[in-house]
Amino acid sequence: MSLRVVFMGTPDFAVPTLSEIVGQGHEVVAVYTRAPAAAGRGMELRPSPVHRMAERFGLEVLTPKSLRNEEAAEVFRAHEADVAVVVAYGMILPTSILGRTGLGCLNLHASLLPRWRGAAPIQRAIMAGDKETGVAVMKMEEGLDTGPVAMAERVAITPDMTAGELHDKLMGLGADLMVRALAALSRGGLNFTPQPEQGVTYAHKLTNAEAQIDWAKPAQAVHDHVRGLSPFPGSFFAADFGKGAERVKVLRTAIGDGQGEPGRLLNDKGLVACGDGAVRLLQVQRAGKGPMSAEEFLRGVRLGTGASLA
Repeated sequence: MSLRVVFMGTPDFAVPTLSEIVGQGHEVVAVYTRAPAAAGRGMELRPSPVHRMAERFGLEVLTPKSLRNEEAAEVFRAHEADVAVVVAYGMILPTSILGRTGLGCLNLHASLLPRWRGAAPIQRAIMAGDKETGVAVMKMEEGLDTGPVAMAERVAITPDMTAGELHDKLMGLGADLMVRALAALSRGGLNFTPQPEQGVTYAHKLTNAEAQIDWAKPAQAVHDHVRGLSPFPGSFFAADFGKGAERVKVLRTAIGDGQGEPGRLLNDKGLVACGDGAVRLLQVQRAGKGPMSAEEFLRGVRLGTGASLA
């Protein structure tokens, strides 16, 4: 049985779920997404990825600045939806919205709840050195990702996997999980289990300040930090190439073999000493340039053994 669905999402991560819901024959009566934002050198207003996909399907798109008023609640109620599906929407849903569908609001969250509730679960899982994560479908309530969980799928986090790679894997898996959840819901067979009180962690929003690499940490922690922030926002170090300190993004590293003063280059191949052990730079990116191999970068800036990457 098809359902009347209000879809609420914004970034690339949410697009496959919207596409799958439409493809499964559900009636998407409205799509809510964040308003177009200025981007690029010209700072032109660009609609979100979900906005663009919704327009391709000919769906009604709404971009309210707030949902916390009676007008927004009435507009939402007028859709007469069976269920709302929320995937990385970027706005908190007030109780006036949560209670306006017949079967509630389902959220696709990129972690194995209750671990990594909050804004940046993919990045935080890798930065913490987790060996696995997943996606979960939960019923939304007032708390931050506290609702009961209906379905979940696990994914192994391999030793060198970046946040970008994990994002893409969970994106497709999550879309499939959500349409399976909607199928069960339409049959009256979607059951929910309260989250355990143990094991709660929060994936706080990433800040620019924490993107700088702390070479004093052990090599494994530095490696996890780099891959957890790759490709966005990107971890970085600073070095002077003759024109003052310049930030350089680090996109890929590997655990290396070596010891030395943290932050010092140990050879011309990109091996950098950490507080315990060393990491090898594999791929970096200077401001205004594309990604390049670490060896190419080091030849270009003529940094030799013993140079400091603060």
